[in-house]
Amino acid sequence: MARVVILGAGVSGHTAALFLKRRLGRNHEVVVVSPNSNWNWIPSNIWVGVGKMSPDKVVFPLAPIYRRKKIVFRQAKAVALRPDGDADSPRGAVDVVYTDPKRAGQTEHIRYDYLINATGPRLNFEATPGLGPDAGHTVSVCTPSHAVDAAKHLATVIETLKTGRRQTLVIGVGHGTCTCEGAAFEYAFNVEHELRAAGVRERAEVIYLTNEHELGDFGVGGMTFNQGDHRITSEAWMESLFRERKMKAITQAAVTEIEPGLIHYRQIDGTDNTQPFDFAMLLPPFRGVNLEAFDRDGTDITDSIFAPSGFMRVDANYEAKPFDQWTAQDWPRTYQTPLHHNVFGIGIAFAPPHAISRPYATPDGVLVAPAPPRTGMPSGSMGKAVAMTISDMILHGSPEPTHTASMGEMAAACIASTGTGMLSGTAAAMSMSPIVPDYSRHPDTAGRDPQETTGDIGLAAHWVKRMLHTLFIYKAKAYPLWYLIPE
Repeated sequence: MARVVILGAGVSGHTAALFLKRRLGRNHEVVVVSPNSNWNWIPSNIWVGVGKMSPDKVVFPLAPIYRRKKIVFRQAKAVALRPDGDADSPRGAVDVVYTDPKRAGQTEHIRYDYLINATGPRLNFEATPGLGPDAGHTVSVCTPSHAVDAAKHLATVIETLKTGRRQTLVIGVGHGTCTCEGAAFEYAFNVEHELRAAGVRERAEVIYLTNEHELGDFGVGGMTFNQGDHRITSEAWMESLFRERKMKAITQAAVTEIEPGLIHYRQIDGTDNTQPFDFAMLLPPFRGVNLEAFDRDGTDITDSIFAPSGFMRVDANYEAKPFDQWTAQDWPRTYQTPLHHNVFGIGIAFAPPHAISRPYATPDGVLVAPAPPRTGMPSGSMGKAVAMTISDMILHGSPEPTHTASMGEMAAACIASTGTGMLSGTAAAMSMSPIVPDYSRHPDTAGRDPQETTGDIGLAAHWVKRMLHTLFIYKAKAYPLWYLIPE
């Protein structure tokens, strides 16, 4: 009997677990290790953050799903990998510390035949002094509890606006190397929508603060859409949306420090600026979760398994070279680690080989460079591909990975909410192919297929986003025919 251990139960890890168990059946063991007892559909946290969805609509407990599917669940945090085994056994192992209240603080050595690292990121609020809801002065929508807190602060701002006092709301990213600009964009427009619904918009200034070089970059280098018989850039598309909503945008900015009511940021030209605020939601940069790695003799091999960012090295080209020499082919296809054929890294847990957007820095070296997004649809696709590969290795003895999911080859669709409401809501529906521009295949259209890179906005897109929320929750709960719903 083979044992597959999966670290993390987010989109990529949970998807991998369900597909693995479906293919492997009862003759092999699938073990999920996650410090959280609940699964969270993170894209809908923005609606929790404006008070339009309760947190119980975006989370559910993992244990009942895994019991029903005969998947072993350990509520614990992985702290160290031993991919070569140890003095007691040549089988790989992972050291975990339990977070389950019944076993909190206990440690365990879990052995595996195959390992999937799907831990996701550590929210690195400490990268910017004053950032975050716990030790800082800003709110967040990264977790359900963060989003609930953000909604409370927003409600207070709306009540203040109703008294006639003006308020400044700043929404965006809190560091020069942040990713997930799309989530910040969504939250900014949902906040603006709620201010209009409350009848207080004219007394509020809404500012979008981002490290993107221009609006519509989203960490993927921007897009060029087909709209009817003409083409439009995502920059022009977003600029028109900002003008329509009378929102201000500050681009090319690296937040350097946050004080109560003041955001300090530096722009690419080296100028230092300060933005006052009454309400600020700024997303943090991401790092790996601080996993260590040791060889059979106990020697630390962390640097050979993980990049300096803490994310796992996989089958990507990590050669240092100028931005213009990077290609879509540098990106991983199988997510297998180069030193251990039975270890894979997926979702946010794998180390990207380079930025997708052109990186910039201030004259004194402060990076203003969006990190590549790899959440949602790509994470699910990676989870399924690796699950199929491992099951082929176990069931058929396949010596090499049998399935791929390169971001340099796959398409992705994104529906960005710009305000919720079945009759008043809107969303921006975007698709691109491939995610990482491939200039060798599409030299004349910014590296992407012009027939598959599209954008549209309206009420219908909002209905689709709301429907997808329901579908993905259904899929994650592994209800009948869940596997027919695409990633």
